[in-house]
Amino acid sequence: MDVYFDPVPLLDDARGAFLGQWPDRKWLNVPGPFYGAETDNCGTGRIHAPESVLYEADYFTEYVYRQPRTPEEVQQLVDAAEAEAFSGYGCDGDTHWTPTAVREWWRDRGRIREYLANRRADWEADDAKAGQGVAAAALKYAAYLDGELASHLRVYLFWLEERCSPTVADRLPQL
Repeated sequence: MDVYFDPVPLLDDARGAFLGQWPDRKWLNVPGPFYGAETDNCGTGRIHAPESVLYEADYFTEYVYRQPRTPEEVQQLVDAAEAEAFSGYGCDGDTHWTPTAVREWWRDRGRIREYLANRRADWEADDAKAGQGVAAAALKYAAYLDGELASHLRVYLFWLEERCSPTVADRLPQL
């Protein structure tokens, strides 16, 4: 069974780099504490946090496609947020996501899968210029949607409802 890794307490003074506003978050962000909102399009996010950040194809803005699951990944996301010129990352998703909102996002994940598939050629062209592996990361995001994300979100739902990590004796909520 997965346990919930709460990354927010690890931020300490780095919270100041996360000034993104919830109403401005990108719809492509995976539910969790971190999200990309009004970010720049300088392409620095994947340089610092390639396992967490992906670029939106139309404007090359940044969003979180996988929440950090280790202290090292939290630090990478902090580095991405600190490099982001508009301070457009947020870390207050836990105060906004509700079990209902997570389930609605999950039900609409086909829209994300379709978006990723339709933009593949754009990312492959960008990769030829920037070399950041965006097309491969989009494929990883699609695989994540079809794979382990469901179990991660069930653990996150438990955490949202109980504010603690589940134990082996706990029953996880359904998506």
